Amino acid sequence: MGSGGELGLGSGATYPDLRERTVLVTGGGGGIGAEIVRHFARQGSRVGFLDIDTQNSERLVAELSAEGASVRFATADLSDIEATRAAIGAIREALGPISILVNNAAHDERHRLEEVTPEYWDSRMAVNLKHQFFCAQAVAGDMRALGGGTIINMGSISWMIGQGGMAGYTAAKSAIVGLTRSLARDLGPDNIRANCIAPGWIMTDRQIELWLDEEGEREIMQRQCLKRKLVPADVARVVLFFASAEASACTNQTYIVDGGWV
Repeated sequence: MGSGGELGLGSGATYPDLRERTVLVTGGGGGIGAEIVRHFARQGSRVGFLDIDTQNSERLVAELSAEGASVRFATADLSDIEATRAAIGAIREALGPISILVNNAAHDERHRLEEVTPEYWDSRMAVNLKHQFFCAQAVAGDMRALGGGTIINMGSISWMIGQGGMAGYTAAKSAIVGLTRSLARDLGPDNIRANCIAPGWIMTDRQIELWLDEEGEREIMQRQCLKRKLVPADVARVVLFFASAEASACTNQTYIVDGGWV
């Protein structure tokens, strides 16, 4: 990693308008989601997050609470829409009306074409796409009452680069672009913005443990314009920008954070 990349990882902007705003992050217990939670908490936002991983989520709450942050966690299997609605209600009750939603949760499980059943396909849609719509539906009323808000849907470059070996995941992630554009059009009159952020290969613990090897490192250095590994903070900083008033005219867009791979 070059010195410019190292310096960039240690810096960050402050957005005063994010203070005291209530943020909901799905899949906030680990990986990119946890870094998004940290970044909002350190802006002074009230942050609620949903995750199925209780242990790591409680550890994150303890870490940020020790820093004086206002953070709440609710357990939810996001493929269960009624349970997800209840968890969002618990966050709302604890922290107030939600004005920022980050639909981050996903699962990039690999699968062979020949082995996919209708039930498995439906499960990939449920864990990667369906909850994004229903979370947006659940918080839209809050945002209208507040006079506006912002929805950030996490996509992926996997479908853009034609990645194979996980058709359910890439299909769901491509559909998020269409979902985002529909939400932006429907909610724009209420001053609610909707954008999609499409990360590249981000070095979360899961990615490092399961997929990164010498061949993968060579591919990163060959395909990215930036010759360094990307980390969750690279994505979190972009999320903050699109959530803030600095991006008040930005909606209906997909922004790629991939070091120049696409």
